[in-house]
Amino acid sequence: MTTPHQRFGVDPDVELPVPAPGELWTVGAVILNDDGEAFAQKRSPHRRLFPDSWDIVGGHVEAGETLLETLAREVEEETGWRLRRVRRFLGTTTWTGDDSAGLRHEADFLVEVEGDVDRPSLEWTKHCAYGWFGPDDLDRLKENRLPGEFLIHDLIARVVRAGPRP
Repeated sequence: MTTPHQRFGVDPDVELPVPAPGELWTVGAVILNDDGEAFAQKRSPHRRLFPDSWDIVGGHVEAGETLLETLAREVEEETGWRLRRVRRFLGTTTWTGDDSAGLRHEADFLVEVEGDVDRPSLEWTKHCAYGWFGPDDLDRLKENRLPGEFLIHDLIARVVRAGPRP
């Protein structure tokens, strides 16, 4: 389903969380290539939150934005690709960063994008590398994370192992 203001489709069974007033929300996009590998980018070592760690595409919901508007904006800002389709809601996670901003709620989605997936346009001031991760590469996603901090690894592993499902 595509609304007049959206340039992307949303599968009919995609569940959307409803943020409560005053809550801090972020969104994340798991993007698979044709080989079923998931895209991740490495946060620069100088970043305040999760420096030098692998991350999925995503970011904070700004005032007046919906979760899906944020998802589309972040995909384009962080990769140069355009959101084409939201295929599946992957769940909500709550976490607290070390930046004193408090508790955040993160809604993650499996998405499809338009653009040359072999040539993302990273925000090089925020990210220093990118890669595609399949079943044999998943342990790299644990780099610079302590046990119990494997949110990105666990999310990508779950999606890669399940496959894109129609």
